Amino acid sequence: MLAQQQKIQLSSYSRLYDLVIPKDNLLRKISELIDFTFIYDELLDKYCSNNGRMAESPVRMFKYLLLKTIYTISDVDVVERSQYDMSFKYFLDMAPEDEVINPSSLTKFRKLRLKDADLLNLLISKTVSIAIEKDIIKSKSIIVDATHSLSRSNPHSALEVLRERSKLLRKAVYHIDEEMKGRMPKKNDSDDLEKELAYCKELEKCIESDQTLSLIPAVKEKLNLLKETVEDTQEDYILSKDKDAKTGHKSADSKFFGYKTHLAMTEERIITAAVVTSGEKGDGPELPMLLELSRDNGIQVDTIIGDSAYSGKENLNLKGKDDQNIKIVAKLNPAITQGFRKEEDKFDYNKDADMFVCPAGHMAIKKARQGKKNRGKNQALVYYFDVEKCKTCSLKDNCYKTGAKTKTYSITIKSDQHSQQMAFQETDYYKEKTKHRYKIEAKNSELKNVHGYHRAISYGIENMQMQGALAIFTVNLKRIIKLTS
Repeated sequence: MLAQQQKIQLSSYSRLYDLVIPKDNLLRKISELIDFTFIYDELLDKYCSNNGRMAESPVRMFKYLLLKTIYTISDVDVVERSQYDMSFKYFLDMAPEDEVINPSSLTKFRKLRLKDADLLNLLISKTVSIAIEKDIIKSKSIIVDATHSLSRSNPHSALEVLRERSKLLRKAVYHIDEEMKGRMPKKNDSDDLEKELAYCKELEKCIESDQTLSLIPAVKEKLNLLKETVEDTQEDYILSKDKDAKTGHKSADSKFFGYKTHLAMTEERIITAAVVTSGEKGDGPELPMLLELSRDNGIQVDTIIGDSAYSGKENLNLKGKDDQNIKIVAKLNPAITQGFRKEEDKFDYNKDADMFVCPAGHMAIKKARQGKKNRGKNQALVYYFDVEKCKTCSLKDNCYKTGAKTKTYSITIKSDQHSQQMAFQETDYYKEKTKHRYKIEAKNSELKNVHGYHRAISYGIENMQMQGALAIFTVNLKRIIKLTS
């Protein structure tokens, strides 16, 4: 059963908030900026209206999750801080003496209430509407890029994650008591994950044995994060694998297992659209959707700024609302923009590796140019794939001919078809607009390094979308607050 309980209940202690929470406190500013009742309206049908116990307000539960994202802390720590941190209680619309929830309620809320909700588009749309209302967005350009997030069960770095969390915990401890160095268990120097888990458990016991030290917030938060990681690794690294995550490529020699989030952002650094895909997907094919979502959110677009991955032939022909071509400020790359290529909807170009990726997610191992210039025939770029992988590939039908010694994919180079874009690249407008592209790199860095978006905190693309929704919602609110200040 759900009753709308959005306001702080009358309490003789409520005046404390005015005394202890500064006017420039981030949580106070967010509360003043946005009315969170839209969350209640969105999730109303997820609750029974006339049966069962009184449910915790969905707005308050959502705010708990938002606090987790803003401060990058665990479920346990966000609830514990809400017991004594007055700014947290104020943000949660609680009276100072109110009791907090059980941390397990957050897991249930994510799984039962937020499941199937289009939270990503909902939260982005809400922040964009606030930015438009505040007259923040002046430009008619969007900057596009994709950022990758490792899967929670990334097979290449589970051990590295444990080591990083234990390192942060030790660092927090030494900052308070350097004498603890002599009491710490011996670190695991092998690449054996079981031994690393055993070491982390010993480290937990060692620090918990000092009850004074383990209760210091800076240490306790790092300790709880390590515990959470150990428990999740024990439960999932053997029996479970993220079925939605895929292997993508950051460069010819670097790959990752996880997801990609394709972003569109205004020159004022307000994110206007996002699409979450598995890691192997190309960047360019997502541009039309990013444009459509940005428009649906009220953004006028006449220019798109991106890297060479977005300069494909299909993207160069994107139309505006007035049926005029949208200007694409993205450097031409002959590998994907010039001329006709077969099965172009199946093979994706990876700009970082400068190679094509087949429908099964395998990257070409080399390329070669065929034909000579000025001989009356077009040259071609030929990409070669590992034929041994093709032989056992589940998608080899209609792709690999049994017995063939090579598997190639060819691109015809016809530079004359893009003379207009080549001329556009020389204009002052193009050169001025391309200077704004760095802004989205900085935004990606903020999402990853400040709000934990470098790694998925749960399994499945739906949970990745939920994580993205909260992270993007947070950075947009912070940006709006900064610009309106």
